Amino acid sequence: MELWSTDRESLERESEVEFVKGSGPGGQHRNKRETGVRLRHLPTGIVVMATERRSQARNRALAFERLAARLELLNEVQAPRIPTRIPQGIQRARLDSKRQQAQKKTLRRRVTWEV
Repeated sequence: MELWSTDRESLERESEVEFVKGSGPGGQHRNKRETGVRLRHLPTGIVVMATERRSQARNRALAFERLAARLELLNEVQAPRIPTRIPQGIQRARLDSKRQQAQKKTLRRRVTWEV
């Protein structure tokens, strides 16, 4: 597993920045200016977007923070799973209860008399 650096300089080198128009309410300046920022991290393919603010600089900083957070999640090392065995007593109890259920179901069957 590869660890990804999350400092701003390396993120700027490894990312493609795209400016987009923010949609939704926010007034005349938001609808005609390209203040939204979309970042695409090229090595991983992760895409984050920030369009909340009317300032492109603020959106850019916010997008880089989000990208760093997503890469931090990728960098977490998961503990290996240790397989466990089911104890024999529990296995035996489970099989006994299954046998009892089967016995109940066979007794519920309709008896047909053949002559």
